[in-house]
Amino acid sequence: MEDEPTVRRFIMTGAPGSGKTSILRALGNRGYAVVEEAATDVIAAQQAQGNSEPWNDPMFVNAILRLQEHRRHEQVHPGTAVQVHDRSPVCTLALARYLGHPVSAELSGAIARITTCGLFDRRVFFVRPIGFSQPTPARQISYQDSLAFERIHETEYLRAGFELVDVPAGPVQARAAMIDGFLRSWV
Repeated sequence: MEDEPTVRRFIMTGAPGSGKTSILRALGNRGYAVVEEAATDVIAAQQAQGNSEPWNDPMFVNAILRLQEHRRHEQVHPGTAVQVHDRSPVCTLALARYLGHPVSAELSGAIARITTCGLFDRRVFFVRPIGFSQPTPARQISYQDSLAFERIHETEYLRAGFELVDVPAGPVQARAAMIDGFLRSWV
């Protein structure tokens, strides 16, 4: 299914707490096929098994990568023209760098696939911070650290040859409308 030429995959990324999940839900309500980010679910599953800080395990990023890949495959439905992904393997690479974990062969391979095979559109929606970050059990990062993490994301996406399309801070519906407008003009 990943080679299905009619499906255009777009990435939405940005700092933790910037509003990506809310925007993704708004896009889903507008009829877009959306693929939720994987890290939160991996963290929740591992915390439920008693690992209170799963991000300390260097294999953590591979678990995220596997769930991302699974979701990319399972979310393709007949007639789907556009998918919007909350994060991608490039984000997982940024996470590995931020955490100081080694980049596994599995992650390197995924990055090579998405950069050489065109699995995602080269234009990436980069959701800018809203001025604060609410900590959650899965997102235990300060606002200042989230800004540092954002810079790593920018660096890795640009290094991988993607073009960043800024989605400035603002109301969720206005941000979703902006992305919707771009998608309608590109597809």
